[in-house]
Amino acid sequence: MPVDVARMTKVFERPKSLTEARYTYCPGCHHGIITRIIGQTIDELGIAERTVGIAPVGCSVFAYLWYRCDAVQVAHGRASAVATGIKRAKPELIVFSYQGDGDFASIGTAESLHAANRGENITVIFVNNQIYGMTGGEMAPTTLVHQKTTTTPDGRDPATCGYPIRFSEIIATLDAPVYVTRQALYDTRRIQDCTKAVRKAFQNQVDGKGYSLVEILSTCPTNWRMSPTKSNEHVANVVTQVFPLGDLVDRG
Repeated sequence: MPVDVARMTKVFERPKSLTEARYTYCPGCHHGIITRIIGQTIDELGIAERTVGIAPVGCSVFAYLWYRCDAVQVAHGRASAVATGIKRAKPELIVFSYQGDGDFASIGTAESLHAANRGENITVIFVNNQIYGMTGGEMAPTTLVHQKTTTTPDGRDPATCGYPIRFSEIIATLDAPVYVTRQALYDTRRIQDCTKAVRKAFQNQVDGKGYSLVEILSTCPTNWRMSPTKSNEHVANVVTQVFPLGDLVDRG
């Protein structure tokens, strides 16, 4: 039966805040979904002209190519610090950092923690794929116990490497943050929940409420040595047992 193209309704299109540049993310990785969610949020809030994205070294290193807004590439671990500086210098701007687990919860531990403790009016997107994705698949602070990486080929041993750090829970103990949440993307329901969380985090900044953190559990099929399908199942059935989903703080 022929398709009547004239009667078809477009239900989804590329966010206007995203350029036509191709992502450099690995196939099956969730970074592409996260990048799209941020672009969609910028569109919905109408803030593209005053938004600045901060991307450090990591899988998001080329974010300045993908967004139709100003963006700054910074040193590894320093995104929260640079975001703080820009926001304080230009309070009218909407500033977000896009950080991986190695960047946010290891190399940038001090910057991340103190920006949250000061309640800086910024939005932080924290992508947790339990590994250093771009630099070679090394163990990250969020790597699961017994998980194999290039620096823990026999699996993470807590006796020598400690346990996975639940950094959002640490942030949640502070008095200043207004919104701290952990989301995932392994099915359509979780994508919808994550989209709402990202929008809320940006809206909090637009409204001048203060610091918002959205942690997103992501896959890394390349370094996990899993197919995209198996990676999604791994997040749903294993990773969420260590990093439970949901809001930890909501003072908005």
